[in-house]
Amino acid sequence: MPESDKSIGRKILSFFIKEDEQGVATGSAPTTGPASPRPPAPTPSNSGPEAPAPAQTGSVDSKFAEHFATVLAQNNPPGPDYFEFREALRSLSNLGLPEDKQYQAAWASFKAMGGSTDMTTLTNTANGYIAALNKDRDGFGKSVEAALTERVGGLQNEQKRLQAENESLAKQLIEIQKQIDANTARLTSISGEITEQGGKITQNKQNYETTFAHFVDQIKGDIAKMTQYLNQ
Repeated sequence: MPESDKSIGRKILSFFIKEDEQGVATGSAPTTGPASPRPPAPTPSNSGPEAPAPAQTGSVDSKFAEHFATVLAQNNPPGPDYFEFREALRSLSNLGLPEDKQYQAAWASFKAMGGSTDMTTLTNTANGYIAALNKDRDGFGKSVEAALTERVGGLQNEQKRLQAENESLAKQLIEIQKQIDANTARLTSISGEITEQGGKITQNKQNYETTFAHFVDQIKGDIAKMTQYLNQ
């Protein structure tokens, strides 16, 4: 076709996404843009196995819709095909015709614009577009796996490291608490020993001084008596 991939992409996008409902496919629930980020999951405790993550539901995203339209445009062959048929079908959607009449009228319009009279042209090209989308999906899946390995895997490694570090610190805290308890018990014992040993030493000093005085007094008494009695 003479049209550029970009203009074809915009036309293809209009087949699947209504202009007044950006980011929403026909028949899908309206969204205002990418889904809001979910709050971070709580750090799993060591008390049991991790709970499975809640299942997430997707929504039609305008950036992916534009991407798919570009993929389809790049795979659009020359001449009328499934997309020209779909364009004709879309133009009949507001006429109130039964679904079968819409498809039959679109088929007639398709042939009138020079399209093949063989209906398999439509199904073959439609399946070709599905194949192109599947190929793109395979590439996207690989990039998702790579992102999970790089980002989520890195976070999981950090999670394991921090959990192991916390376990080690908890064991150290237990040992430290045991040492604190032992020190506290020894301090209590020391306080009693200080009182006991201080009392013993004080008593021993008093006994020393009393005994000392006893000896000195006896010697002094003998000196006095020797002076008194032996100088006569």
